[in-house]
Amino acid sequence: MEASSELILLGGLLLLLSVFAGAASARLGAPLLLAFLGLGMLAGEDGPGHIRFDDFRVSYLIGSAALAVILFEGGLVTRWTQVRQLLAPSALLATVGVAITAGIVGATAHYGFGVPWVGALLVGAVVAPTDAAAVVSVLHMQKLDLRPRVAAVLELESGLNDPISVFATLSLVGVMQHPAAFGWGHAGELFGVQMLGGLAIGALGGWALLFLFRKLNLDGGLYPILGLAGAMTAFGGAQIVEASGFLATYLAALILGNGDYAGREALVRFFGSFAWLSQIVLFLMLGLLVTPHELPPALVPAFATAGVLILVARPVAVALCLLPFRYDWREILFISWVGLRGAVPIFLAIIPVLTGAQSGNLLFGTTFIVVMISLLIQGWTVAPVARWLKLGARPETD
Repeated sequence: MEASSELILLGGLLLLLSVFAGAASARLGAPLLLAFLGLGMLAGEDGPGHIRFDDFRVSYLIGSAALAVILFEGGLVTRWTQVRQLLAPSALLATVGVAITAGIVGATAHYGFGVPWVGALLVGAVVAPTDAAAVVSVLHMQKLDLRPRVAAVLELESGLNDPISVFATLSLVGVMQHPAAFGWGHAGELFGVQMLGGLAIGALGGWALLFLFRKLNLDGGLYPILGLAGAMTAFGGAQIVEASGFLATYLAALILGNGDYAGREALVRFFGSFAWLSQIVLFLMLGLLVTPHELPPALVPAFATAGVLILVARPVAVALCLLPFRYDWREILFISWVGLRGAVPIFLAIIPVLTGAQSGNLLFGTTFIVVMISLLIQGWTVAPVARWLKLGARPETD
């Protein structure tokens, strides 16, 4: 009983400190997620908190649930008009762009550090996706009035690129574990199940939720619970059949968010708050999971990876994907710079650790440092870069 009370007290204090850290970082113009991550590290084994947490299985479970909530909230507030207008460039960035980014980073790891091709491409696949929570929080907290198609394509891309990154990570881990048995046919089958299954389950789940919201006469407080149940069911159901839970959850929320029904405003408010809680818990946990004194071997590959990712791979991928849609050089440069990495790459780096892949812990450490660098350098400079490029960025007036 005493231990339970201590855990509850500790959880409350960490959440309270997270709110204070968030308020302080907003005043300083720092990315909020970086504050949560740093607080987790301070509470961890090497920090003043001395909390030892190294359970990757629990981390994967908590990470999955938190990302499902974050993606569901993103889908709820995305409008069909944005999707119709910007689906093509966003989808190209989320698929071909991710593949180009992963390929360039993988080639750097192979030729620069002698990593075998499969392992090198795994590094690229893990760090390639941008993070919805990082992108949305930075854009919203900076209160930038950007050109609509620039802000919208950034947010839509970050919500769509998780499935292809998960597919690439799982495929490459499969090749590492069973090099003789895992071939192109197996990869194609996995891709089909992931994408088509995610689309089917997401569409079915979204229309089913919309039907329930319209037909059930519930107490106002139960509508958000129904939405949460739907989000978890869509994600978990898709994952059970090896489909993309991320795609299913985002699509279900997109359908529900664009419908008309009782309890809609309460649902959006609830998920707005719950998504923040999920981000705090997720980044605190990831900060606790990392052990700073074990990171030095990952410093050189991490800085090299981050440099290539930020300065070469992301800009090349964005330019190749957006030039056909007549984005000008200022827009391409800004979208390249705001390709923030966050919880998703760290979450993906947990998969090789759980499967016992060779150098899995080194990959986790490298990915963690890359995310820190991205949040520090890119996240802190979004507003100055937007003003420098004259993209209509100005603080919003209250």
